[in-house]
Amino acid sequence: MIIFLDTSSLFKLYHKETGTKELEVIFDTNTINEIILSELTKIEFASTIWKKVRTKELTSEAGVKTIQLFESDYSKFTFIALNSLVIEYARNLISTYGALGLRTLDSIQLASSISTREKVDLFITADLLLQELMNKEGLNVLRSTTI
Repeated sequence: MIIFLDTSSLFKLYHKETGTKELEVIFDTNTINEIILSELTKIEFASTIWKKVRTKELTSEAGVKTIQLFESDYSKFTFIALNSLVIEYARNLISTYGALGLRTLDSIQLASSISTREKVDLFITADLLLQELMNKEGLNVLRSTTI
C-alpha cells in the first residue's frame, strides 16, 4: 500500500496525541510500501513542534530531539517537490475552495496529494476541512474524526 500523509497525520507518529493509536493500527494492519509527503511537511512539522514548545506541551529538548528524529527518517519518505506546477495548482485550489476555508498551506498539501492521485492507495489527514476537500477531489481519503 502507498499512502500520503499530511503533516497533521504524520505528526501523530512522532508525538502521542489523539489519533496516534488509530494511525498505528493502519500501519500495523497493512503493508506500507511507500509513504509520500509534501516537501512542505518539513517546514510544517518543525513549526508544529515549536508551537508545542511555546504552549509547554513539549520541552525545548524534546522538541529538538523530535525534529532530529523526523529528519533522520527523511530517507523513509518520498517527498513531493514544491515546484511551480504544485504552487500553481494550489493557487487554483484556493480559487475553488477558498470560500470553504482553504488556506495557503493546506492548499499546497492538497495540491501535493492530488499530484500523486494515480499512485497513492490511501490519503490520510487529521484536518477535517482537508479531508472534505480531498474527498471532493475524488481521493481515497481516510475519513475519521479520531485521526
